[in-house]
Amino acid sequence: MSTALAPPSRYDARSIALHWLTAALVVGLWLLGQTIDWFPKGNARVAARSVHIVLGVSLAFVLVLRIGWRFGGGTHLPLARQGWLDVVAVSTHRLLYALLVVTVLLGMTNAWVRGDTLFNLFTLPAFDPGNKSLRDTIENWHGLAADTLLVVALFHAGAGLLHHFAFKDDVLRRMLPPRRQG
Repeated sequence: MSTALAPPSRYDARSIALHWLTAALVVGLWLLGQTIDWFPKGNARVAARSVHIVLGVSLAFVLVLRIGWRFGGGTHLPLARQGWLDVVAVSTHRLLYALLVVTVLLGMTNAWVRGDTLFNLFTLPAFDPGNKSLRDTIENWHGLAADTLLVVALFHAGAGLLHHFAFKDDVLRRMLPPRRQG
């Protein structure tokens, strides 16, 4: 006689941490990306752009860890609903991962094409220093990808809130860190 184990009711701690770290990095990077040009030219703008690049590389690292964990050992929960909402949920998650990858790769390409300076300590070799058209194109694509990522992430967050407040299910709670008892 065998007993089937009940599926877990929430994601594992690593999946939760990587999810929220990704969210924080995406929002922080987007906000910094929108305000870099507000910094005065010179050291302040170089520092802001350098922080943006370092956070972008951090996001790339977290993304590699997250994808590896997702396919290697992370908790997989059953879908919350049946039918078209499941299709939307799965499609949205796949789109988020694709946009994360594309945005990070375009950001790295942008830094390379620009020949950015990191904290006035190290300068990336510029791919084609005199090609302003290429630089503008890559920067615009990176911005468009980042904007699209943020919109889809907001849709994703809204869906979590919809589940919590309208459907009154545990979809949002299973990605929140467990509450401490005490």
